[in-house]
Amino acid sequence: MNFPSKILEQAVEEISQLPGIGKRTALRLALHLLNVPKTQTDNLAKSLTHLVHDIKHCKECNNLSDTDICTICANPYRNEKIICVVEDVRDVMAIESTQQFNGKYHVLGGRISPMEGVSASDLCIIPLLNRIKEHKTEEIIFALSATIEGDTTMFYLYKVLNNTEVKFTTIARGIGVGDELEYTDELTLIRSLQNRVPYQQGSQ
Repeated sequence: MNFPSKILEQAVEEISQLPGIGKRTALRLALHLLNVPKTQTDNLAKSLTHLVHDIKHCKECNNLSDTDICTICANPYRNEKIICVVEDVRDVMAIESTQQFNGKYHVLGGRISPMEGVSASDLCIIPLLNRIKEHKTEEIIFALSATIEGDTTMFYLYKVLNNTEVKFTTIARGIGVGDELEYTDELTLIRSLQNRVPYQQGSQ
């Protein structure tokens, strides 16, 4: 691809680094930004800078937040005795959109996957153990993806937490095996939460 401008070429190169964006799409986006009012492009640039420099991870649950403690953890009306363990922030957003869960969350930041070089030490597990002890958690809901990696992560957490008095449940498998939680429709997700079942070693 021959570019008439080095500045344009650099912009296309950077945009194409985004997931799902190829060079042609990146070029189309770059040319679009040149044709909109400069204030719109400036606002986009400022928003992205603000995003990467100022967003925080909640000190309680590891969710993304504008402050040290996210709005969910800070909400006194949420049931802190029930913690729903998810892989990332997109899963929190998916469950929150159902408006059917009144507990709190814990975001692991991924799932155990030896093939991808992700081990238990790479996940936010120690803070979860501390929360359970501090808040005397009564139930842990495993809401992880219905994949081998998700099951491996659930099994590991179950083994680590099994010496506590916490009740372990997992969302019902109305969610197809191999499906990511974030892509599940709201009705299926609601039913999966409402019909959660006790987690048993090797039952998944």
